[in-house]
Amino acid sequence: MKTTLFILSMMIIGGSAIFSSCQQRTKKDLTKEPLIPVPASVTATNSSFVLDEGAMIYFDESSKDLKAVAEQLAILLRPATGYKLEVVPATAAPSEGIYLTTGAGEGDEGYELTITEDLVTISGAAPAGVFYGVQTLRQLLPPSIEASSVQQGPWEIATGTIKDSPEYNYRGMMLDVARHFFGVDDVKRLIDLLAIYKINHLHLHLSDDQGWRIEIKSWPKLTAHGGKLEVGGTEGGFYTQEQYKDIVKYAADRFITIVPEIDMPGHTNAALASYAELNCDNKARELYTGTKVGFSTLCTDKEVVYKFIDDVVREISEMTPGPYFHIGGDESHVTPMEDYIPFIERAQDIVAKYGKKVIGWDEIAHAGLKPNTIVQYWAKAENAIRGIEKGAKVLISPATKTYLDMQYDSTTHLGLHWAAYVEVDSAYMWDPATLEKGITKDDIIGVESALWTETITNMEELEYMVFPRLVGHAEIGWSPAGKRNWDEYKVRLSKQAPRFKALGIDYYKSKLVPWIE
Repeated sequence: MKTTLFILSMMIIGGSAIFSSCQQRTKKDLTKEPLIPVPASVTATNSSFVLDEGAMIYFDESSKDLKAVAEQLAILLRPATGYKLEVVPATAAPSEGIYLTTGAGEGDEGYELTITEDLVTISGAAPAGVFYGVQTLRQLLPPSIEASSVQQGPWEIATGTIKDSPEYNYRGMMLDVARHFFGVDDVKRLIDLLAIYKINHLHLHLSDDQGWRIEIKSWPKLTAHGGKLEVGGTEGGFYTQEQYKDIVKYAADRFITIVPEIDMPGHTNAALASYAELNCDNKARELYTGTKVGFSTLCTDKEVVYKFIDDVVREISEMTPGPYFHIGGDESHVTPMEDYIPFIERAQDIVAKYGKKVIGWDEIAHAGLKPNTIVQYWAKAENAIRGIEKGAKVLISPATKTYLDMQYDSTTHLGLHWAAYVEVDSAYMWDPATLEKGITKDDIIGVESALWTETITNMEELEYMVFPRLVGHAEIGWSPAGKRNWDEYKVRLSKQAPRFKALGIDYYKSKLVPWIE
């Protein structure tokens, strides 16, 4: 009798882990889950795993980086479930729970996600792959998992196996913080949202005519004066170096690389207003709060200009562990080509001096290009092709498809339409490898969306213009072309609506998408 009571009491203490193995499983088809980006391979076993109160998250203790990924997963899951979800090191796969390990998957970002009735295993070739497997697992859970307070379960996940890896190594978004400034908390929220859809680069446009947004200790007036205002004359702002470092680390913890951009020799009025010596006439310009482009230029004949660029590149590069430094180079309409070309070539040398690879808008292809330079195609395919002929790779950002500041249609209350109206279907229905004759997949490092902020003043407006178009761009960058189809995608996208709502995203409800509220 005592033995029987002891066994019963242990079953009760063991709790949900024992009961979960006995309970009836819901039949769920993994191939029907509305995952974005769509994975390369999905195999279903038509049952379900139940995340219960006694579950633990295990990580392979031989990989120290996995502990951080496991803790992020626990932090994600705890608010909505109300579960403790202890994070535990392991020397081998457990019999139940969630287990993060390495050893499977293609490249640094590939992963395999195996779900049985008792155990979820995420294995990546590297920690980045495990992280992306976690993002897929996140989408397999009900959308209410994104809530910040306890929600009603059950927390069921379809069983089967997903094998996945990206088509392109660079999947990015550019945020213009110069026209309107966005603070650290806003940038961190954007980083969190990008990570869900496997975006791995955030390009920050840190300077323009309207404002200089990054502290440069050797040239302090850039922010003290040049960072004061923004479009419309409202108060601007800037990141201190400590704040910038914080953003860089926050992004890196989510496997996102920060790409800093200092636009040059045009789009430089904020600098020209801060330091008179950067102008050919040695007269400081007035601060500018309009939206015209192409009227400003550094004085390319003066050595002090190159001292300025060297100091700026040095200070930012020291704070940026990623491989890239963006030099802009676009719309420098008042810089004669005979001055523009040697300037761009010298700017590349300065960036290389500090161990970074240059990215520049497609106009830089008029100059000689260093072997590792990347041309960002936004306007003219012939420029990108010229860059390819000079040995450069291409980052694809066609304004007619990826510019998130373009209006969805003529009734959109935000944005512009000088490039095109970009509805959700137009943003999705294209392939980087076939978009332009003369630019093949082998020439392309990846895809980047861009949000210029002439008309975007706050986070709510930002999210409205970014979502859901960025989600489609994320799939273009990650998923095989043969897996992408608008009619099928719009159904998957429609099922993201409850997740957007749980995340508090103010998204555009396109009439082309059969949204499920």
